[in-house]
Amino acid sequence: MATHTGLGSQRAERTSHRALGALHAETGGKKKVRWSMAWEEARDLIWARRGRIGIGLLLMIISRLAGLVLPGVSKFVVDDVMGKGRTDLLPKFAWIVGAAALVQAATSFGLSQILGVAAQKAITDMRRRVEAHVMRLPVRFFDTTQTGVLISRVMTDAEGIRNLVGTGLVQLTGSIVTAVFALGVLLYLNWKLTILTILVLAAFAGAMAYAFRTLRPLFRERGKLTADLTGRLNQALGGVRVVKTYTAERREDLVFTKGAHALFRNIAKSMTGVSATTAFSSVVIGAVSIIVILVGGHAIANGTMTLGDLLSYILFTGLMAMPIVQIASIGTQISEAFAGLDRIREVLDTAREDAEDATRAAVDALDGDVAFEHVWFEYNPGVPVLKDVSFVAPAGTTTALVGSSGSGKSTLISLVMAFNRPTSGLVRIDGRELDSMRLSDYRRHLGVVLQDNFLFDGTVADNIRYGTPHATMDDVRRVAHIAHADEFIEQFDQGYDTVVGERGVRLSGGQRQRVAIARAILADPRILLLDEATSSLDSESESKIQDGLRSLRQGRTTFVIAHRLSTIRSADQILVLEEGVVVERGTHAELLALGGRYRQLYDKQYNFERDRFINPGEDFTPEPAGAAAAPPAAARRPRD
Repeated sequence: MATHTGLGSQRAERTSHRALGALHAETGGKKKVRWSMAWEEARDLIWARRGRIGIGLLLMIISRLAGLVLPGVSKFVVDDVMGKGRTDLLPKFAWIVGAAALVQAATSFGLSQILGVAAQKAITDMRRRVEAHVMRLPVRFFDTTQTGVLISRVMTDAEGIRNLVGTGLVQLTGSIVTAVFALGVLLYLNWKLTILTILVLAAFAGAMAYAFRTLRPLFRERGKLTADLTGRLNQALGGVRVVKTYTAERREDLVFTKGAHALFRNIAKSMTGVSATTAFSSVVIGAVSIIVILVGGHAIANGTMTLGDLLSYILFTGLMAMPIVQIASIGTQISEAFAGLDRIREVLDTAREDAEDATRAAVDALDGDVAFEHVWFEYNPGVPVLKDVSFVAPAGTTTALVGSSGSGKSTLISLVMAFNRPTSGLVRIDGRELDSMRLSDYRRHLGVVLQDNFLFDGTVADNIRYGTPHATMDDVRRVAHIAHADEFIEQFDQGYDTVVGERGVRLSGGQRQRVAIARAILADPRILLLDEATSSLDSESESKIQDGLRSLRQGRTTFVIAHRLSTIRSADQILVLEEGVVVERGTHAELLALGGRYRQLYDKQYNFERDRFINPGEDFTPEPAGAAAAPPAAARRPRD
């Protein structure tokens, strides 16, 4: 087996597989949050917006300091105004409290504007970043990852960062500052009473740490459950015709209900934990109040504290305890945000397929010469799908791929499209290694009509020029005529402005196929790939489109997968694959004369279609074995 895969590609593969393993482990059970990774992501987010966060933190500190004015003034109101009759001080205290209230109002408004907008901008940027990364991941990633999981990563997990770059983190910092400042005042007023209060609050802090450890896995699991539920619902809605055909509505109801209840149980557990935390906070506040009443009452009786001191002490105790309660709530939100960031990081750690494009050569033009040199490929280790495949498809020729289902035809096409990379061996384009070419440049020279034609929910014209967005309407009409799509498009009331619906559901299978063919024609590719491009067409439509495809293939390197062998008679070469091996190669006439596997497939198809009167107007008379000269010995390659 040849081993020519580039070292850079191998490193990218290993990085990608590690990230994929981390992501897919999520579907196999609970997974701990990688806090170091989540913190790195959070640190980058915070640092990128350090200016706004710094201003927000300054406003928060000013707001919290202004909030200390009322409890501070209360001592003087009780001791001086009420105790000593200094009523002349009342206007002064009133103005101070009023000014503090205005400062709090102004800073609160500023916080909502500065940090609220910053949070929404950060969420938008994160969504764009994750979406851009996901769209550039290898095809194998999408083959093994639910769509709902990816949607959850892009839309839901990004929401959590509002608590990091929004008011959440700043409020947490402000609460800590307030608590520390209040603690200093309390120690000044009565250090013995304060020590007792600290002991109670320390027990509360320990309980909070335990609660966070309990709640974090729940938040992690909630993201997975939400993604699974969204993914299943997305599949059910996308396949609603299949669901209705097999009257499987109740089955889907049960599947969705099971997922919804699992999510409900998770939310219920987390709500119970949060509620228990809040309730315990109330108990702590009550315990602190009891201590203050007992110890503070004795202090007043002993003359070591004035009534104003006690009132001020109670208010400052509230200022210290309230931030601690807020820390519990905000800390829970930040914990959930970190769990979301960790899930996002798993996706971002998956190597993009164009990760090495910066070091690859640009592709300005292609002739379209394609060569496979001892190519092996396997999806799963130890299970090769292609085995030592070698062939040359000269520029401008048509190569047809024939074989039973699962023989490796579509896999070979995927290698030409660079959806997958060979496990070993080389794919060369115009004599250059495909791995050395810049992927985005190379794919601009490809045109594809797959067996499953996907149309977007837009107009017919938009779908035809999807790969060539700047094409004129004249160009759209021209290629639609070649693909014989204009025959049904012009019958629509809105013509080319007709909306095709999600996945093109408002068009028939044959109509979708012709729109996809027109799309490929408009792209004007150097390499054209047709995977059962006429499978959804009747004989008359197929005959018309074959004319269009025949003209399209002129001067282009074309790969065709077709089960109707009669449609590939004009191919320059036909490769017969079985179990990943090219067992025969040659022209249609050569392979019939050879009397091997291709002849078996051809005769079997002829008998099948003749017996069922399929395409009665087409001549399926098998060609006699001696109709063509025997091919050279190299035309048939023995199975390895």
